[in-house]
Amino acid sequence: MTPGGGIDDGAAVELLRALCDIPSVSGDEAAAVAFMVERAASAGMEASVDEAGNFVAIRGRGEPTIVLLGHIDTVDGFIPARVEAGVLHGRGAVDAKGPLATFLVATSRMRSQGDGTVVIVGAVEEEAPSSKGAHFVVGRYAPAFAVIGEPSGVEAVTLGYKGRVGFALDGARPRAHSAGATRSVAREAVAFWAEAERFCDAFNQDRSIFARIDPHLESFDTETDGFEDRVALRGSFRLPEDAPVAGLERALTARAAGWGRLTLHDRTPAYRVGKRNALVRAFLPAIRARGLEPRFTLKTGTSDMNVVGPAWQCPIVAYGPGDSRLDHAPKEQVRVEEYLAAIDVMATVVEKLMG
Repeated sequence: MTPGGGIDDGAAVELLRALCDIPSVSGDEAAAVAFMVERAASAGMEASVDEAGNFVAIRGRGEPTIVLLGHIDTVDGFIPARVEAGVLHGRGAVDAKGPLATFLVATSRMRSQGDGTVVIVGAVEEEAPSSKGAHFVVGRYAPAFAVIGEPSGVEAVTLGYKGRVGFALDGARPRAHSAGATRSVAREAVAFWAEAERFCDAFNQDRSIFARIDPHLESFDTETDGFEDRVALRGSFRLPEDAPVAGLERALTARAAGWGRLTLHDRTPAYRVGKRNALVRAFLPAIRARGLEPRFTLKTGTSDMNVVGPAWQCPIVAYGPGDSRLDHAPKEQVRVEEYLAAIDVMATVVEKLMG
């Protein structure tokens, strides 16, 4: 325990190490959720598993309600958790068990006895297109403030995320001799992707990174049964706020006419907020108190902010320790010093908002 109560620094490091050592790939988070429920209950919080399978911990009663929404799932690729030379290694150390553990430890240190409720959620399936956990909590809470648990670095506050739309292209053509004049379906698919990149390049000219469409080809598969050649492309487009999705769909549908079928799915609009609100004002002095200069950032990926932000319409940011360039990386890791500093920042922010 810390001198003022709550989880101390040593226990905080062990909490994150142990959490990272429990595999929790999207769709298989139950063991990690049970671990967090036990740790939150030990810290004196009301802890449970909701109907979606999310970890939930509550401290306090009354208004305002602050929701700290992290996620407990990770991508594939387990990394045995360990602490070496002041660095904590493990899958999820950055994305995003580190931020979730930050929320729990910071809330355990809350000294305010006034009115107000802190709700911590470790959402399931954030790394999957379903965003099951976040979609479940959208209608369950109506917070005055919300913080999304994603790596920003201890000195940065994230104000927005790009959107995303997935695509599937399935094409087929009767098999033809390679010496013939007819284009193979594989060649048609190559031309299709070249058209997608041309469309994005034309749109992106003279635009900032956050304002661009980012095309991503995930897979390109071909097969034949001797009579028909088939091709399947899968991928996605990262979208700015003003992305011309309808125009993109029309252009690519026309390019696939006669041999392929294009389907867009799982569209998630971009979401961005301003910095003139009480939540941001709570973060700035908390970061400066650590001897750091606060900064703002926008992310080219998506997060649960895209899901809950438009519905809750409250001041919302994303915050958490770690370098987002290590998301999903083979050497995912976070500096212990940064993790502990982020806990101090979040504890100060929660106290300020509850005050």
